Amino acid sequence: MNPQRSLLLRLAAALLALTMGGNGVVMLAAGRWWYGAVAGVPETGPFNPHFVKDIGAAYLVVGVAFAWLAARPSPVARGATLAAALFLGLHACVHLAEAVGNPAGLADLARDFPGVFLPALLAVWVAAAYPDQETRHAQSPA
Repeated sequence: MNPQRSLLLRLAAALLALTMGGNGVVMLAAGRWWYGAVAGVPETGPFNPHFVKDIGAAYLVVGVAFAWLAARPSPVARGATLAAALFLGLHACVHLAEAVGNPAGLADLARDFPGVFLPALLAVWVAAAYPDQETRHAQSPA
């Protein structure tokens, strides 16, 4: 892989680490504020602090996985980002499924694109595009 592509992937991983991890921290530390501040969330039902913290913990794990890949690429870090990308992709699929057949579905998808679909797409790209030879250097030759 050329150095520019490698740098781009690491920067994208760092961006995901900051945004997804930051989202998780805010959900854990200021869940009620987060609930009211994120467009579309209040329409999902009443505030449930336990549920917001559960999801916040998942986002924090996603952030840690991408921080790990950005800082110290390895096969294990790549595996962690694949799992993180799977969570984000499944989360996006939930939003997509809820939009199907909903009269406001297209508007919901447009609203959710920057915070739900774009991170999922970026995460899948970073996790899938990271080459094996780029991560193998961290393994011992045993």
